[in-house]
Amino acid sequence: MYGVIVLFVVLKILSLPMKIIIKFLINAIVGGIVIYVLDLFGVGLTLNWITSVIVGILGVPGVIVVALLQFVFHII
Repeated sequence: MYGVIVLFVVLKILSLPMKIIIKFLINAIVGGIVIYVLDLFGVGLTLNWITSVIVGILGVPGVIVVALLQFVFHII
């Protein structure tokens, strides 16, 4: 009985970081697709590891942040 409870608690603790990693990957994929589509229309956003991290953490609003950094401040 106690073994099942301990196993449940350990699996619950280990599942939390995977949710964060999966969310990061989904945000990065969606953001990369948005940047790619914008690049097809000639917007000119570059996709590198810095923009991937920003978009991966923030999602689609990260694309707006990257666009502002690139066009307004000429960073990235």
